[in-house]
Amino acid sequence: MRKTAVSLGLFAAFLANAQSIKTTIDLVNVKDDKVAVTMEFPKMKSGDIKFHFPKTVPGTYSVDDYGRFVEGIKFYDNKGRELTYTKVNDNTYSLKNAQALSKVTYLVNDSFDDEMDNSKHKAVFSPSGTDIEEGKVYMINTHGFIGYIDNMQDVPYQLIVQKPAGFYGTTALVDQDKSDDTDTFTLANYAKVTDSPLMYTKPDYITFNAGGMDLVLGVYSPTGKYKAADFKDNLEKMVMAQKKFLGDMNTNKKYAIMLYLSGGDGPQIKGFGALEHHESTSVVLPEMMPKDAIDKTITDVVSHEFFHTVNPLKTHSEEIHYFDYADPKMSQHLWMYEGGTEYFANLFQIQEGLIDKNEFLHRINEKITNSKNYDDTMPFTVMSKNVLKDEYKDQYRNVYEKGALLAMCLDIELRKLSNGEMGYRDMIRKLSQRFGENKPFKDDKLIDELVTVTGYPQVKDFYNKYIAGNQPTPYVEYLNMVGVEAKKQDTPPLFWFIKDPNQTGYNEKNKTFVFDESSALSPFSKSIGFKITDEILALDGKTVDIQHVQDFIGYAKSIKEGQNVTVTILRKNGDKMDKMNLKGKAILDKMTVETLNYKANPTPEEQKLQNQWLTGKK
Repeated sequence: MRKTAVSLGLFAAFLANAQSIKTTIDLVNVKDDKVAVTMEFPKMKSGDIKFHFPKTVPGTYSVDDYGRFVEGIKFYDNKGRELTYTKVNDNTYSLKNAQALSKVTYLVNDSFDDEMDNSKHKAVFSPSGTDIEEGKVYMINTHGFIGYIDNMQDVPYQLIVQKPAGFYGTTALVDQDKSDDTDTFTLANYAKVTDSPLMYTKPDYITFNAGGMDLVLGVYSPTGKYKAADFKDNLEKMVMAQKKFLGDMNTNKKYAIMLYLSGGDGPQIKGFGALEHHESTSVVLPEMMPKDAIDKTITDVVSHEFFHTVNPLKTHSEEIHYFDYADPKMSQHLWMYEGGTEYFANLFQIQEGLIDKNEFLHRINEKITNSKNYDDTMPFTVMSKNVLKDEYKDQYRNVYEKGALLAMCLDIELRKLSNGEMGYRDMIRKLSQRFGENKPFKDDKLIDELVTVTGYPQVKDFYNKYIAGNQPTPYVEYLNMVGVEAKKQDTPPLFWFIKDPNQTGYNEKNKTFVFDESSALSPFSKSIGFKITDEILALDGKTVDIQHVQDFIGYAKSIKEGQNVTVTILRKNGDKMDKMNLKGKAILDKMTVETLNYKANPTPEEQKLQNQWLTGKK
């Protein structure tokens, strides 16, 4: 009996593998900073096929065209003969009469090296990108390495990674072989492939259990400045607080965090942040950050990605559930997917005691200020649905500002309506119980579903006015309900290159100040023809020295209105950067800001709602 059972089991395994797409990523024989990929297919059901790489992937809201990093592609039949094909665009290849297609081979370039030099395309956001540094690190966001065939997205994949000696792969996937040379994983379909990043480095990882969930944190630190163990205490505290905040909404039994620290002599990237997956997140931060700053960023950013396990990874519309990688159709509801998640990432910290009430209010204040850099009358549903189009994409980052504030106001609205018995978190819990990972809702019916799960028709009024409508959200009016008031005050006149100096970054390679492309230029920068993609080398001959950055900032603060100023910049010109001077008269930016404060004497009703809002208790 035992022999028979084993034989049947082996036959079943053989059958499963015969029906899967065997994909091999070779990290051993790297040539010219390129990795070879081989995909072997089961028997084709159709003669005419299209082979794709993703145009974009879930969790990102930009056109990235991952196929542009692929070269040397060849298609073979089952006798080893090359098949002819037509390249439709960067991502798509068409083959006629390809019943005998057996495999495809190609080389993959990484996106990290492309990030600072590319002039044709906007750079891929680093946490959703790829890095190939032989002998050091391989960041494998699988959507950048692995393609798919139309109508075969639901075929299982067998992923084999040939790894260098002594390397370890941080991932939530389970290795199914015992070899030291290869890792083998089985994935149910292409969606699971793109949901499963890996990072291969010399071993530097920790594993621990928090709240019944197994975690692995793998770290790549190019100079060895940091080790995974350095971040364990903070990460464990954060995860325990998140698990408590989410309660039964989170069912994860495991979670992997790939922390890539950029620096040293590696690629000089600037897309810092993270990308969510069901059981993992890929995180990219600068190695030069102090440890306490990395800890804070992990709490703010990684918590945001972990909260995505609830929404939209497990609760989402059909556009996400049936995601079209080649021609994506976007959902209307970034206000909830990103905005609501960002609100959770801040709310849990005050409710679980990681920050105090003043810090929480300061963060809300910052989001209100930052949201004013965007079009406050643009309906969020329209922006969300069209976010891949040029005329809307510059409004995207408002999902982390106004999107979070919309969730906050809806939270307060629900608490007001329910006498504190229901908030935004309760609404999302009920929605996740009504739908789930395998049961999407219809995109244009979400508001009806929210009315159903809350029992309050007023939610629809809020949605139609402030989310789907063009009315600016009255934040102060809502905050008044929870005992918070706003006071206007003028800021001292300021000389800087963008309206919000806090959005300034640093390019370690070029020793320059850089800015996010969504940052608003200051009046002075506009007057001298400065572009948001320019990099600041010097101001009146005073160079940017990160070790003495306060000297540079101090000089900038000393500049007077109308003073002659020379800004030395680096500007992209194809594959190179041109050094040039921009000259003009200083214009000091004057702003009136609203500061939020807790009322000294709130009414009993305001105080009660405030307590419920800040503690989550009824």
